[in-house]
Amino acid sequence: MNSLASFTVRKALHRGIAQQVRPLTSGVDLDHYSSGWNIATNFTKEGKYQIQTFNKISAKGLARFGDDKYEVKGTEWETNNAHAILLRSHKLQESEVDVSVRAIARCGAGTNNVPVARMTELGIPVFNTPGANANAVKELVLCGMLLGSRRVVDGVNHMKDLGSKGLAKERVEKDKSMFGGQEIMGKTLAVVGLGHIGAATARDAAALGMTIVGYDPGLSIESALKLPKEIDLKDSISAAVASADYISINIPYIKGEGGTHGIIGKDVISQLKPNAILLNFARGELVDSDAMKDFLDAGDGRYVSDFPDDLLWDHNNAVILPHLGASTEEAEDAAAAMAAETIMEYLETGVIKNSVNFPAISLPERPDDTIRLSFVNSNKPGVLAAVTDIFAKANLNILQQINQSRGDVAYNVLDIDPNSIDETVGLKDLQKNLTMTDGVLSSRVVYGTPGVGYARNIDGQYWV
Repeated sequence: MNSLASFTVRKALHRGIAQQVRPLTSGVDLDHYSSGWNIATNFTKEGKYQIQTFNKISAKGLARFGDDKYEVKGTEWETNNAHAILLRSHKLQESEVDVSVRAIARCGAGTNNVPVARMTELGIPVFNTPGANANAVKELVLCGMLLGSRRVVDGVNHMKDLGSKGLAKERVEKDKSMFGGQEIMGKTLAVVGLGHIGAATARDAAALGMTIVGYDPGLSIESALKLPKEIDLKDSISAAVASADYISINIPYIKGEGGTHGIIGKDVISQLKPNAILLNFARGELVDSDAMKDFLDAGDGRYVSDFPDDLLWDHNNAVILPHLGASTEEAEDAAAAMAAETIMEYLETGVIKNSVNFPAISLPERPDDTIRLSFVNSNKPGVLAAVTDIFAKANLNILQQINQSRGDVAYNVLDIDPNSIDETVGLKDLQKNLTMTDGVLSSRVVYGTPGVGYARNIDGQYWV
């Protein structure tokens, strides 16, 4: 195990690497790896945040991390001593999240491949990139409507077969009646879920001459402002789909009781028109495959999705595509850029946005001559009182403070006057006392040399 690498802010300033520090009136000592984390020399350089990536992340997006403060590498690192993790589809294991990790960001909207509940228990925020791939998915939904309307895929396969036999020119006009369909203009589209993708789908479908109905019990003001004025909002999924020729599912997949697994089941499907076309570019598990098969067997309805389905993959009335929703160069660039910017803002300022497990916090700029301190704690009675007592005993002058909670976790940010810190205690000891308070999960000094000043309480042991 490696040992202490402590330093002072004044020494850091002398070396010219503490670019984020505003002038302070006294030196402040911080510990860095004093508890002996397993340090890889090429992975924990003072003066840079270490970002580990899984999967192939867009180079344009990763370019948002400047070389002056950040070092980005993939899985070629033999250890996991990263300060933050970026990933796409990689199924993240807890063993890949070292004690040094402050945050995780997924380049995409869904976070099913991240153990979010466990990360919450450990006090690690998980971020996503809502809306970054909205245009790409919306375009595929519109494409899906056409694929379901005109039997385009069947027609393509038929022409390939005729071409292999040298009969394409002879039969092309005779056989076209086999693949007749309908136009989407004048038809009704039900959009279930009116977030970034749903709102964009509704808006563009309306521009194509469709009548739009929608359902979203958690409709945000931001999304509502993007909807077409003529949309007819319903009070249930069943009510929304009952009159629809096309149904687009745009809701998140949530496991467990009260979740969305199989939410498009027999009760909802029984409300569909016999020839309705269901578009699922959200998650495969949202649709009950057995109920959908019964529907497709009974009439001329269609099912179009970009998720694998062991029951429906070869059904004559189903079009099952590869998972292509966000697979465009533009979407991958946008998602990676958003993830990078979210991580940078959190590491450098403490701001939290687009987190799936932590409360959103928008912070004012840190005042001059102050130190920003943040800590994460279990959202239970008595923790904040105990922390306040520690600050009071240290005669700490808190200039501004923000506390927000979400579910089982609370996040706190304080800007403090360094001159008020009791010299007999010091910031190192103050941070240790804070971190080891029952219920506190981690603490961080958010300024100065990138990558330092982070401490965790792991099963009653102090890691810094």
